Amino acid sequence: WSSLACSTYSTVFIKLISYKDVNKWCRKDKTSKNQKKPNIQILKVVKDVHPKDLVQYPNNLNLKDLYYFMFAPTLCYELNFPKTPYIRKNFLLRRILELVLLLQLIMGLIQQWMIPAVMNSMEPFNEMDFSRMVERMLKLAIPNHFIWLLFFYCYFHSYLNILGEILYFGDRQFYRDWWNADSIPYFWRTWNIPVHRWATRHVYKPMLKAGFGSSQASTAVFLISAFFHEYLVSVPLRMFRLWSFIGMLAQIPLAAFISRFLSGNYGNVAVWLSLILGQPIAILMYVHDYYLAHT
Repeated sequence: WSSLACSTYSTVFIKLISYKDVNKWCRKDKTSKNQKKPNIQILKVVKDVHPKDLVQYPNNLNLKDLYYFMFAPTLCYELNFPKTPYIRKNFLLRRILELVLLLQLIMGLIQQWMIPAVMNSMEPFNEMDFSRMVERMLKLAIPNHFIWLLFFYCYFHSYLNILGEILYFGDRQFYRDWWNADSIPYFWRTWNIPVHRWATRHVYKPMLKAGFGSSQASTAVFLISAFFHEYLVSVPLRMFRLWSFIGMLAQIPLAAFISRFLSGNYGNVAVWLSLILGQPIAILMYVHDYYLAHT
């Protein structure tokens, strides 16, 4: 439950930053008498809507608008979100059924496969038996990656589509073909579209406008991402070990190596190996430190 609470607080914090920034930009446009025209792109999703019917600043400043944004499956605030005309009941029921069944499967895999694999890894770590440590890590990599894929589907496809369907939310691009990624940057741009859009809109582009280089802006995005990854692990475990933070920062030189020496299918294999092997290493580090701190 502590992980869920931290995730909720982080999401609300990130959304409020977007809410504040967008209204700040609208206020500047209004005061400078150079207010931007309504985004006509949303009319592709919402039919028979005239631009005059779209919400304009400051008419969006009300609790209804704010609460809709808090529950909407997006991190980037807009005065006018794309909407669907009706709720597809069959689609909604399928997503709910997927979510319930797959969550049960994930819990079963964690209890019956993941936890025993982690507990069996403690002895080799305590004895610093390197060969057995590698063996246990590889055994842990299989259930960990399987659970990670199931969680990705549950959250980004089932859960976010449930929210979008209930709220008539029209923009359902929550992920792209990250499994085809032949580089680390492409993976991070496509596997979590809501976070990527937020980071691009509220961190990367503002830094470029402020005079920073693209590499500096990209590094700042990775640092922010690394902070939140560490926060979501360290606070629930009540430990400050920085393994997750270091793992995220290691993506920077890894991305440079893959971009320079690997491409195409070889780059895709390298990305998959980083996912399959990187996560169990971090898990074992945290479990080992947690075991030492509580025994």
